[in-house]
Amino acid sequence: MAHVAGKGGNVTITAGDITGVKSWTLDYSVDMLDTTDFIDGAATNAARTFLPSLSTWSGSFEVVKGSAPSALGTSSTPVALVLEEDGSVSWSGNAFVTGIHASAAVDGLVMYTYDFQGTGELTEAAA
Repeated sequence: MAHVAGKGGNVTITAGDITGVKSWTLDYSVDMLDTTDFIDGAATNAARTFLPSLSTWSGSFEVVKGSAPSALGTSSTPVALVLEEDGSVSWSGNAFVTGIHASAAVDGLVMYTYDFQGTGELTEAAA
């Protein structure tokens, strides 16, 4: 199995790259509709049946304070978001910034974590 180092990751949001990004996460899921009917339930070895429905995606990225654009905050306007894994795979779509979390440690940097909720389609692209 191939291993990939995270050091090639990147976050781009609307106006360009965000510097100081330490990490990002992406959660992508598809709702499954239960289509089981009486005939399915009466069969020997009965099992539920499902049909894929709408997808949803969300996540977060962590930035060193002072590196993120000062205008980046929760808003009613979505931003164009691109998450790069290692220079060979990226995910892109429009998202709302839904939360900002600040953290500080005596032995670390002051960090901001930005949560986002995707709206519309998430596109995966290989370079």
